[in-house]
Amino acid sequence: MRLFSRKDKNQSPGAEEALGLFLFEAVNDAIAAERALKTAGYDVHLVAPPPHLRAGCDLSVAVTRVEHVGAERALAEAGVHVREWVNDTDGTASICDLVTSVDFGEWLMVRAGNMKIVVEKASGVIVNTSGGGCPDIPYLNLELVGKRVDEVPRPKDLGYTLCGLMLDRAYVEVRSQLEGGDVA
Repeated sequence: MRLFSRKDKNQSPGAEEALGLFLFEAVNDAIAAERALKTAGYDVHLVAPPPHLRAGCDLSVAVTRVEHVGAERALAEAGVHVREWVNDTDGTASICDLVTSVDFGEWLMVRAGNMKIVVEKASGVIVNTSGGGCPDIPYLNLELVGKRVDEVPRPKDLGYTLCGLMLDRAYVEVRSQLEGGDVA
């Protein structure tokens, strides 16, 4: 890694450097941390912490160890509560990045983890969301179904659970497939 520059977008954090993890009490804190750190210019990823480090939240944020102090300062300034920092990443797993889609002709269904989103291709209207058992799913369903996929907020900006995050992964893939490119 070059000093004072960010990595190539396609390179995962820590590919050249040792990683550490920010651990959180709640999923919404981990999601807020990812958002705050990316806004501050850090190359971070949400990951599942190793089982021996879990204490409530099944998400952590991986960042290079050399950026730990600056990233912690950015999180404090953003008001994000961090349970602890650890240098131990053994056993860390990426959250479900496996996204699958099924084209039903008139409709496109995309699944990420256990969450699904179905969109009418001609109009871009979300006709269904399903899966998950998290408490924010009914709210997300009300906010998304019946509206155009390009006119609704991202699910991770509305929800606060792992199910909401996975629905967001499906949402991003639907937008990418309908628009023919990456959606940030």
